[in-house]
Amino acid sequence: MTGRQRYTEEFKKDAVFQVKERGYSVQDVTQRLGVYKRSFYD
Repeated sequence: MTGRQRYTEEFKKDAVFQVKERGYSVQDVTQRLGVYKRSFYD
């Protein structure tokens, strides 16, 4: 086990939607969702 958190496709799509369609910054979304900024780009 790698210790990495696995996120559902729905979770990922919602995070991207918040940035692309709602205009939130990546930093805002990652803080609100409780994920690391780097994991947003992986």
